[in-house]
Amino acid sequence: MSRRIVSIGFALVMAAAGQAVIEPVAAQASTMVQIAGCDAGVKIDGTTAEQTKKHIEAAGYTQVRDLTKACDNVWHGTAVNKDGTAGNVLVTPQGEVMPEGN
Repeated sequence: MSRRIVSIGFALVMAAAGQAVIEPVAAQASTMVQIAGCDAGVKIDGTTAEQTKKHIEAAGYTQVRDLTKACDNVWHGTAVNKDGTAGNVLVTPQGEVMPEGN
């Protein structure tokens, strides 16, 4: 789930007729991502499942599926390695692809 948070500042401007007018002055946007089960405030990077799948495939794996992202930004899934063996695979936040607990 992704939420976009926008904060807008306002300035009080005095018009020529002596009336006060409130005008928006600047908008700042940030993206806040929350993964179910993660503590609030955990910084989740912006990598997507599709990007991760392509990264795993580039490392020589096929049939990549069931990708999920953990609170520590490690992606977990299943894939078939170069030898044709199916198993669990992970991708670290640094981009390292490796078998997991096989």
